[in-house]
Amino acid sequence: MSTVASRTFKSTPERDAARTWTEIVELLTQGKIGAARTELLAVAGIAASVIADQAPKEAAITVTCDGPRTRIYCVYDDDAVEGSDANETPLGFDPLKGDWRISLPCLIDDLGWVQSALKKHSNRITARDLNDAVSGAAEVAAKSAGLVFDLKGFLGS
Repeated sequence: MSTVASRTFKSTPERDAARTWTEIVELLTQGKIGAARTELLAVAGIAASVIADQAPKEAAITVTCDGPRTRIYCVYDDDAVEGSDANETPLGFDPLKGDWRISLPCLIDDLGWVQSALKKHSNRITARDLNDAVSGAAEVAAKSAGLVFDLKGFLGS
């Protein structure tokens, strides 16, 4: 299994969904200006819609790259105001290193329009049903980078 970092952001009502996405972008870009930041901000309205629907409450926004995987959750309502479950500290690595991808969890009723809208702005940022795991493409990339533990191979099965 690959290394995984997890962060939890305070969302509504502590901050609105658009501001939550902006804070997530800050974390992912480490405050750097560049193509990745531009691409992430291009989908701000779409990502804010997903956040406003509370999709990342239980299902993570998942970021894969040439390094560790990052899972981002949001807390809402009283949990967002209190903030004790939040962890917005900077990551100790570049979460957008190399061939990065982001998978947004999405309510099934909105999945079609969200996928279509994302496709207009990015081929790296996609959406999935919040009940589904991250697509196999991310797993294949992680495996080819040697980051996935092969239990069968280890046990000789």
